Amino acid sequence: MDLSVIIPVYNEEESLLLLHQAVHQALDPLNLRWEMVLVDDGSKDASPRIIEQLHQSDPQHVRAVLLRRNFGQTAAIAAGIDHSCGERIVLLDADLQNDPADIPTLLAKLDEGYDVVSGWRINRQDQFLTRTLPSRLANWLISQTTGVHLHDYGCTLKAYRREVITGFKLYGEMHRFIPVYAHSVGAKILEVPVHHHPRRFGKAKYGLERTVKVILDLITVKFLSSYGNKPIYLFGGAGFILILLSLITLLVLFVRRVFFQIPVLDSPIFIMSTMVFILGFQSILMGLIAELLVRTYHESQGKPTYTVRKILPNNHPIHEPNR
Repeated sequence: MDLSVIIPVYNEEESLLLLHQAVHQALDPLNLRWEMVLVDDGSKDASPRIIEQLHQSDPQHVRAVLLRRNFGQTAAIAAGIDHSCGERIVLLDADLQNDPADIPTLLAKLDEGYDVVSGWRINRQDQFLTRTLPSRLANWLISQTTGVHLHDYGCTLKAYRREVITGFKLYGEMHRFIPVYAHSVGAKILEVPVHHHPRRFGKAKYGLERTVKVILDLITVKFLSSYGNKPIYLFGGAGFILILLSLITLLVLFVRRVFFQIPVLDSPIFIMSTMVFILGFQSILMGLIAELLVRTYHESQGKPTYTVRKILPNNHPIHEPNR
């Protein structure tokens, strides 16, 4: 299979037939072997029945994955990836706000050598105060924190090479951070403008309540991408800084006692510096424990600490010794 278009679905009964037609119109001219993986995330409307009907009418292209309950968009995307076969993967929303006509543009950029092509909704058709403005602030924060600078992390429409997104598991709301994970294994990332349409049916499934979840997931992603293989650098570094601050404070207290006859125990700074020293020591111990966990994680799965882009074999003939 050349291409898998993965579409998480939650209460989108009005848009599924139109979406199926739009994907066909975009992909049929490309002469590719492609599939559309519709993942129903516990919809309460007629979406599961329509998905089954689409599979029956178009079994060559439609693959149906029906989850038992609502697990969230990230889990639905992960299920779609696990049950897809394409060498290239495109993620697409089911609400028709993303335009399937942009898929050929993303695929063309993959053909140029990029590993991830991310959509950028320049003219976003959403309410400014409740969706567009918080999204812009989140995109800036994520870009500054991770070092992967994208204008629109929240745009679902993205294209990937399979090999850069199948080496990790997705949890929480982490589907928006897939480019960060891909970048951590050396993926080449490009952002291209895509169309964005007003919602035609229903209402948005998410609002400002996702902000806290995104921030917490960002902390997790930053830790995993920067310190996942060497956590001692984070915990040990913080521990050394705390111990150094504690020693400097104790030295100041010592100087005050020797030269100015100011009692050490009368100052709350002594207790604070002692606590900081203990925290620093505990932080170093946490780093050592985390190092043991990381080694167990990699060695128990035979999981390497590196990724290979390409291997060029040695084509020299093998000379057997004379018998």
